[in-house]
Amino acid sequence: MNIAANTVVSIDYTLRNDAGDILDQSSPEAPLSYLHGHNNVISGLEHALLGKAKADRLEASIAPAEAYGEYDAALVQAVPRAMFQGVDDIDVGMQFQTQMDGGVQVVTVKEVNDDTVTIDGNHALAGQTLHFDVTVKGVREASQEELDHGHVHGPGGHHH
Repeated sequence: MNIAANTVVSIDYTLRNDAGDILDQSSPEAPLSYLHGHNNVISGLEHALLGKAKADRLEASIAPAEAYGEYDAALVQAVPRAMFQGVDDIDVGMQFQTQMDGGVQVVTVKEVNDDTVTIDGNHALAGQTLHFDVTVKGVREASQEELDHGHVHGPGGHHH
């Protein structure tokens, strides 16, 4: 069976940046499983995997536009430290969820001083070309329940 929309795909992968540093990788005992065509992985990786079958290997370089987008300097802003009421220690690198017009957004603390905290709403991998080394471990038809929910269910069915 080949990878197509509405199939469950299991992959082993290693993700590297332009410098060759490993950013993420699957565990050999636990491949990543996702529902193809349902925005469960970045679009560039879905496009690269389309039509592949079990045991296929590929290397794919995914440009920011098909990954986590270009870095947007407008998403970096200094906000009053008072907005972090109830948080005693704010450190660079901490992440917070904030409610925005479009829903919940994760922001990362970039700088802290006495009166302001500089936050960055970009994804940590925004602006980066991502390099994947992938092995397809399996492809199967999705169940109706998985299609209804838009994601893969583990062995034994529904777990959320």
